[in-house]
Amino acid sequence: MDLLADEIEGQARHRSIIADPRNPVVGTRLVREWDGVEHTVTVMKNGFDWQGRKFKSLSAAARAITGTQWNGYRFFGLREARRDDR
Repeated sequence: MDLLADEIEGQARHRSIIADPRNPVVGTRLVREWDGVEHTVTVMKNGFDWQGRKFKSLSAAARAITGTQWNGYRFFGLREARRDDR
């Protein structure tokens, strides 16, 4: 709860980042076309970079690109396949 409060207040006192196994290797470039424009997001050690802007999550980057709420892993095609999809 403190992490959320710090993020809302813009104060990052806690620096613990939980690695998500869905994240590609650092340096990977994720490319997605949206509204006729190709967008590239680079995976960084502590987040994601899109057009020189840093994001803590892929969902935040997808929101910046689209202007709407998205699951970042789904937006970039990284979500795990469901059992019935296999």
